[in-house]
Formats: sequence, structure tokens, C-alpha cells
Amino acid sequence: MMPALRYRGWKWRAMGLLLFGRQQAALDVFESMLQEFPGDSYGLASKAHLQAQLGRKRDALRTFEQLVTADGENARHWFNYGFLLEEMGEYEQAEAALRRATELSPKLDRAWYGLGLVLIRLQRFDEALVALKKNTQLQPMSPYGWYQLARVHVDRHEPEEALRIIRHLKRFEPKVAAQLERETGIFVPPAS
Repeated sequence: MMPALRYRGWKWRAMGLLLFGRQQAALDVFESMLQEFPGDSYGLASKAHLQAQLGRKRDALRTFEQLVTADGENARHWFNYGFLLEEMGEYEQAEAALRRATELSPKLDRAWYGLGLVLIRLQRFDEALVALKKNTQLQPMSPYGWYQLARVHVDRHEPEEALRIIRHLKRFEPKVAAQLERETGIFVPPAS
């Protein structure tokens, strides 16, 4: 059988298993696929994702390391690697991975958001502001970046900036704005 047909066979078999919720069996297929096609980006990314889903996060990290070594120019791989590192509390490494993702794809809003979260964890609020502002520029209608941006302004003792963001959120995400008001104690005065 030609390599391309064998490769597609591995992919279809794994997708079929995933369709029926058989993650471990699909993971076994990806591992077999990678024995035949070592360094394959699709196989490595799928394997890492399944390992993380199955709670094998350290294994997933090792697989992501192989993936970014094999396909280091793909911003999504770096983002996923950074996301998992952040989830595991490896903030310095997560920062490096997420910065690489933003370098490769400056319009990848999720990477800017993730970078902002990591920088908040590291209490580097000035840098977090830059990352979160970039996220809100790329995703102006998503409340997540705005929410974190307001929280950073509160941490920096800039209540007027947080108030400006709460006003902004009230226009399209009133529930998030109300949550920020409750959490920060900064309330938008009623319109007169």
C-alpha cells in the first residue's frame, strides 16, 4: 500500500474511534501512525491533544515539545503548548511559548489573551496590559480580554481605567460588567 493511503487510513481510523468516544483507542492509533510517520505534525498534535484530554498532561507536554521541534513555525502549536504549560503552572515556559505564537501569528488573539494571563500570574502588570490590549483590539466583542484588562487596572490602582472598561462592557456584555462592579467595588453611576 502506498504511504499516502496508509497515512489516510491511520487518520480515518482514529477519527472513527473518536466519533465513538474511544479516546484511548484513537491515541493508540496515533502512536502507531507516528511509528510509521515519525515527526508528523498532525499525528503529534492529535496525540498531544488526546493525552491532555485523558489527564496525561506530562506526556502531552513531551509530545508538544516534539511537535514544536518538528513544526516550529506553526503558531497554533506554540499556543496549545503554552496553554498547557500555563495550566500546569509553568508560567515562565508558558510565556516563552505564547510569545513565540504571537511572533509567528500576530493576529492570533487567543495567544495574546493567554500571554496576558501568564503575565498576570507573574505579576508583570505593565506587560500584561500590552498583551490584553492587543487581544481586545483583535477581539473587540469578546468580554474575556476586557474583563482581565479591567482587573489589571484595578491591580495597578487605576480605578478610572477600570471604570472606563466597565462602561464599555455595559454596552454589549452587561452581565460581565455587573460582575466586575461586584468584584472591584467600582460602579458605573446611573445616567442622569
